[in-house]
Amino acid sequence: TLQMAKRSAEAAHPAKVVLVTGGTGLVGQGIQTALATEQREDERWIFLSSKDANLVDFAETEALFVKYEPTHVIHLAAKVGGLFNNLKHNCDFLIDNMTMNTNIMKLCHKYKVEKLVTCLSTCIFPDKTTYPIDETMLHLGPPHSSNFGYSYAKRMVDVYNRAYREQYGCNFTSVIPTNIYGPHDNFNVEDGHVIPGLIHKIYRAKAEGKPLPCWGTGRPLRQFIFNEDLGRLMIWTLRNYDEPEPIILSVGEEDEISIRHAAESIARAAEFTHGLEFDETKPDGQFKKTANNAKLRTYLPGFRFTPFEEGIKRTVDWFFANYETARK
Repeated sequence: TLQMAKRSAEAAHPAKVVLVTGGTGLVGQGIQTALATEQREDERWIFLSSKDANLVDFAETEALFVKYEPTHVIHLAAKVGGLFNNLKHNCDFLIDNMTMNTNIMKLCHKYKVEKLVTCLSTCIFPDKTTYPIDETMLHLGPPHSSNFGYSYAKRMVDVYNRAYREQYGCNFTSVIPTNIYGPHDNFNVEDGHVIPGLIHKIYRAKAEGKPLPCWGTGRPLRQFIFNEDLGRLMIWTLRNYDEPEPIILSVGEEDEISIRHAAESIARAAEFTHGLEFDETKPDGQFKKTANNAKLRTYLPGFRFTPFEEGIKRTVDWFFANYETARK
């Protein structure tokens, strides 16, 4: 019928082609999971990994734009590393992230991409600041010295967004999530983040019948966002958020959770009974990095975040079920 013909023509030439860089990582997987229920017929989503192109290379990156002809881009790819890695390689992190981001910006402009959304991070905010932090405070002081290369490269994305908007009218924006966790994370104990690190440690401790070793006092506070929730919010941002200024994607201040609480939740989810051991000789890191999600709430007052216990249970179950193939 005519309706079916129209539909197959739309499928062959969807109105929107969304290219996602870094699409196989934690956030990209969250978007893929969210799309299972939020996919639209007029959208074609393409998730790229580092295997598809080296985004530091302009020609390789341009080839992606020629091949896929994206109308929309979500830029998640970045050169990232843990504290120790950053400390030793600040110049590499600065150059690679600046180059990658510049390539994406130039190509989105050259190929008339309708919308670009780039992912930033709360760790790029000023080191000395008042809390809670909000979107207006990004450039109000230097970032922490440990990862200044990465931080300045990421801050420049916001500068680019304003400059491209002002001079060329480009619809480029950015999002700033808080601490992301979920299935498909990097569960590396040495260089990973707190939740995946603890989940991997608890897997080992459970097998060995020993207590779970935790670094520090367990008192620092964090806002954790489940990667599927972030996926839903990234899709919403792409479709509906048109300010050039960044938007913080986070649970509220009232949902801050201590590292100890997180460790206890992981232990419950893993049915782990050998106790927790906090090594208070180890450093705690920043006590808190509280972010204000008031801007998000003015747009989406009714958005329901996955409760922490539920998100943790799903992440723990995923890691235990996929232990052999998980990144770790």
